[in-house]
Amino acid sequence: MAKTNPNLESLISELRKLGREAPLWRRIAEDLDKSTRRGRIVNLSRLNKYTAEDDTVVVPGKVLGTGPLNHKMTIAAWRFSEGALRKISEANAKAISIQALMKEPIKGRRIRIIG
Repeated sequence: MAKTNPNLESLISELRKLGREAPLWRRIAEDLDKSTRRGRIVNLSRLNKYTAEDDTVVVPGKVLGTGPLNHKMTIAAWRFSEGALRKISEANAKAISIQALMKEPIKGRRIRIIG
């Protein structure tokens, strides 16, 4: 079944192009291209539990605001809930889109996919 959101289709296409150079982008594209039922939804409590200070995390889906976030980190995701954005800013963390992360240099950075 084809995606109906043109922004998501465009993002997946861009990620696949970048995936020729770095497998990270190909993996994120594959995760975003899965059916809605298999979509990734991650709570802040899970990110807080499995990350450390100043980590960079990609969630190929939506980030929800359930649970605490106790340390600074960069979270790139397809979507964020309003509660998640509020808690992320309160923790002095950074919430960015996957498109914004694609424009940053990733060489030498450890980027984790959670979800």
